[in-house]
Amino acid sequence: MDRLMWILKELKIPYAYDHFAQGEAIDPPFICYRYPSSDNFGADGIAYVKINVVHLELYTDKKDPELEKKIERLLDQSGYFYDKSETFIDSEKLYEVLYIFEEEANDSKE
Repeated sequence: MDRLMWILKELKIPYAYDHFAQGEAIDPPFICYRYPSSDNFGADGIAYVKINVVHLELYTDKKDPELEKKIERLLDQSGYFYDKSETFIDSEKLYEVLYIFEEEANDSKE
Protein backbone atom coordinates (compact mmCIF):
# COMPACT_ATOMS: atom_id res chain seq x y z
CA MET A 1 0.00 0.00 0.00
CA ASP A 2 1.41 3.40 -0.86
CA ARG A 3 2.21 5.91 1.87
CA LEU A 4 -0.65 8.34 1.23
CA MET A 5 -3.30 5.61 1.23
CA TRP A 6 -1.83 4.25 4.47
CA ILE A 7 -2.19 7.70 6.07
CA LEU A 8 -5.79 8.10 4.88
CA LYS A 9 -6.76 4.68 6.21
CA GLU A 10 -5.01 5.30 9.55
CA LEU A 11 -7.00 8.50 10.11
CA LYS A 12 -10.28 6.56 10.09
CA ILE A 13 -12.32 9.48 8.74
CA PRO A 14 -14.08 9.72 5.35
CA TYR A 15 -11.91 10.70 2.40
CA ALA A 16 -12.28 11.13 -1.34
CA TYR A 17 -10.19 12.09 -4.32
CA ASP A 18 -10.88 15.78 -5.14
CA HIS A 19 -14.47 15.85 -3.81
CA PHE A 20 -17.36 13.72 -2.66
CA ALA A 21 -20.08 12.94 -5.21
CA GLN A 22 -23.02 15.28 -5.40
CA GLY A 23 -25.68 14.22 -2.93
CA GLU A 24 -23.21 12.50 -0.58
CA ALA A 25 -23.75 14.33 2.70
CA ILE A 26 -20.52 13.91 4.62
CA ASP A 27 -20.36 15.23 8.15
CA PRO A 28 -17.02 16.74 9.17
CA PRO A 29 -14.32 15.86 9.75
CA PHE A 30 -13.39 14.59 6.30
CA ILE A 31 -10.50 14.79 3.86
CA CYS A 32 -10.20 15.49 0.17
CA TYR A 33 -6.89 14.89 -1.57
CA ARG A 34 -5.69 15.52 -5.09
CA TYR A 35 -2.68 15.81 -7.34
CA PRO A 36 -3.03 19.31 -8.86
CA SER A 37 0.40 19.52 -10.49
CA SER A 38 3.83 17.97 -10.84
CA ASP A 39 7.38 19.05 -10.04
CA ASN A 40 9.32 16.61 -12.20
CA PHE A 41 13.10 16.47 -12.37
CA GLY A 42 14.42 16.21 -15.86
CA ALA A 43 16.97 17.12 -18.48
CA ASP A 44 17.28 16.81 -22.24
CA GLY A 45 13.51 16.61 -22.59
CA ILE A 46 13.19 13.57 -20.32
CA ALA A 47 11.49 13.42 -16.91
CA TYR A 48 13.97 11.36 -14.93
CA VAL A 49 12.03 11.54 -11.69
CA LYS A 50 8.29 12.13 -11.85
CA ILE A 51 7.03 13.94 -8.78
CA ASN A 52 3.40 14.67 -7.95
CA VAL A 53 2.40 17.63 -5.81
CA VAL A 54 -0.22 16.45 -3.31
CA HIS A 55 -2.91 18.55 -1.64
CA LEU A 56 -4.41 16.93 1.45
CA GLU A 57 -7.34 19.05 2.64
CA LEU A 58 -8.79 18.48 6.11
CA TYR A 59 -12.29 19.89 6.67
CA THR A 60 -13.73 20.33 10.16
CA ASP A 61 -16.64 22.28 11.60
CA LYS A 62 -14.50 23.39 14.55
CA LYS A 63 -10.78 23.73 15.07
CA ASP A 64 -9.34 20.27 15.85
CA PRO A 65 -5.68 20.54 16.93
CA GLU A 66 -5.53 16.88 17.97
CA LEU A 67 -6.59 15.64 14.54
CA GLU A 68 -4.08 18.01 12.93
CA LYS A 69 -1.34 16.61 15.19
CA LYS A 70 -2.33 13.07 14.18
CA ILE A 71 -2.11 13.95 10.48
CA GLU A 72 1.24 15.64 10.99
CA ARG A 73 2.57 12.68 12.96
CA LEU A 74 1.55 10.32 10.13
CA LEU A 75 3.08 12.61 7.50
CA ASP A 76 6.31 12.73 9.53
CA GLN A 77 6.35 8.94 9.97
CA SER A 78 5.86 8.53 6.21
CA GLY A 79 8.81 10.77 5.42
CA TYR A 80 6.86 13.64 3.87
CA PHE A 81 8.07 17.23 4.14
CA TYR A 82 4.96 19.40 4.06
CA ASP A 83 3.72 22.96 4.21
CA LYS A 84 0.52 23.78 6.08
CA SER A 85 -2.03 26.56 5.75
CA GLU A 86 -5.48 27.17 7.15
CA THR A 87 -8.59 29.08 6.18
CA PHE A 88 -12.20 29.34 7.29
CA ILE A 89 -14.74 28.89 4.50
CA ASP A 90 -17.52 31.18 5.67
CA SER A 91 -20.08 30.01 3.09
CA GLU A 92 -19.67 26.40 4.28
CA LYS A 93 -18.91 27.17 7.94
CA LEU A 94 -15.91 24.85 7.72
CA TYR A 95 -12.24 25.10 8.55
CA GLU A 96 -9.89 23.88 5.85
CA VAL A 97 -6.38 22.88 6.84
CA LEU A 98 -4.28 22.29 3.73
CA TYR A 99 -1.14 20.16 3.69
CA ILE A 100 0.99 20.37 0.55
CA PHE A 101 3.76 17.88 -0.09
CA GLU A 102 5.41 15.94 -2.89
CA GLU A 103 5.74 12.25 -3.64
CA GLU A 104 7.27 10.29 -6.46
CA ALA A 105 4.63 9.51 -9.08
CA ASN A 106 5.09 5.76 -8.75
CA ASP A 107 4.09 6.08 -5.05
CA SER A 108 0.75 7.72 -5.83
CA LYS A 109 -2.51 6.10 -6.79
CA GLU A 110 -5.86 7.75 -7.47
